[in-house]
Amino acid sequence: MINPWDPDEFRRAGHALVDLLADRLKTLPDGPVWQPVPDAERNALRADPLPAAPTGPTDLIAEFATRVMPHPMGNGHPAFFGWVNSSPHPAGVLGEFAAAAMGPSCAGGDQAGVHLEYGVIAQLADLVGYPAGAGLLVSGGSTASLTALAAARHAAALADGWDVRAEGLTDKPRLVVYASPETHSCVRKSAELLGLGAIHVVPGGDRFDVAALREAIAADRAAGLRPFAVAASAGTVNTGLVDPLDDLADLCAAEGLWLHVDGAYGAFGRLDPELADAYSGLERADSLALDPHKWPGVPVGCGAVLVRDPGILQETFSAVAPYLRNEPGEGFGGGMWLAELGFEQSRPFRALPAWMTLRAMGREGLADMVVRHNRLARELAASLTGLPDFALAAEPGLSVVCFRHEPAGMSQLEVDDLNRRLPARVQTRGEVFLTGTVLDGRPVLRACVLNRDTGPEHVARIPAAVRAAAATLREETP
Repeated sequence: MINPWDPDEFRRAGHALVDLLADRLKTLPDGPVWQPVPDAERNALRADPLPAAPTGPTDLIAEFATRVMPHPMGNGHPAFFGWVNSSPHPAGVLGEFAAAAMGPSCAGGDQAGVHLEYGVIAQLADLVGYPAGAGLLVSGGSTASLTALAAARHAAALADGWDVRAEGLTDKPRLVVYASPETHSCVRKSAELLGLGAIHVVPGGDRFDVAALREAIAADRAAGLRPFAVAASAGTVNTGLVDPLDDLADLCAAEGLWLHVDGAYGAFGRLDPELADAYSGLERADSLALDPHKWPGVPVGCGAVLVRDPGILQETFSAVAPYLRNEPGEGFGGGMWLAELGFEQSRPFRALPAWMTLRAMGREGLADMVVRHNRLARELAASLTGLPDFALAAEPGLSVVCFRHEPAGMSQLEVDDLNRRLPARVQTRGEVFLTGTVLDGRPVLRACVLNRDTGPEHVARIPAAVRAAAATLREETP
């Protein structure tokens, strides 16, 4: 069989794909942010059988262009304000391409992918002012928090004189993780996966209530439980607020608890000089989760876990199989492997798209983008405050604005029902992409400015888009 993927054909296909994607990126802002996938296309994509014969480069790219590319999530559009999703930086796109071409498993060994990962971890730590002793690139913030809490569990067990890896959790005092109502759901899932059961959610407002946390710890100790970790936020996903990290660090130091900070989205906000003071105490955390694939715009699939203790990740995870061992300092496998620091054995080349994206922006470029996004969020909040049919649901934190649409003459019950239904209708119409959340028990609209190309003209679309969507909903109400 003739190889349709020889180097010359690959070159032609690669040029064709780059031209296709460049044209797509150029015209993207002129189209709708998002539109539902037609039923026929959805069904075809889900049930498409694998063809018996090979598909050549030309046909494969043509199928991508007609069947896949027209139906994106929408996060590449500058009027996308949903969740905490940014568009990938073009340098990161090239980095993904180049990483796939090299195709290594970055479990370890004397190769560029491994050494580059150490470098990227150091750059990320420096950007947010964290004195990392060790770190690892992982799939995202959820895996980063899981990895950090596993290390915290291991450290707590050792402090109490037992080996959780060998003995498990049977017949041991229940280990307790503390979180605020705004702590990301990945902390709860991590605790469940680690066999810790339900986390202890400390009642309070939008930020961690330190006094209530102190009382909860005392009560749990009195009940025979074993408090061991606090999961704080450096920029919550709902409102973008930063917990009182210095006060939490003081309490954790006094109580002998591990302080984990979820900074997946918000830790990069420290680059904004006007907000830097709010992050005081971040450098005292025992572990930190970051997501380069959020604010910096690295392609999705790149998170990071950083820890202060240089040996704790290896103590928690290392299990080197005989077939991976080499004599120290000799051969490809000499030295410690990155796979010893986390759960994954096969590890993609995450460092290359991250390295290329960070270098393409530089510290100044990344800081300028963070400052601009935060400013746009404040400007949006100010403009909504001046409109009679809108109300802020919370003061804007970082680049997040939560608000309600409150047309005149509607009861609170009617306003709540309208704001519950509005996100889906706004998304379907395609002018902007907003999401919804719940604050103080009431449904609200939420806009997160995170796309590197978003400007004032895109933010200005929001009030009219919401009003138009609300009008269609009222027309449908009997």
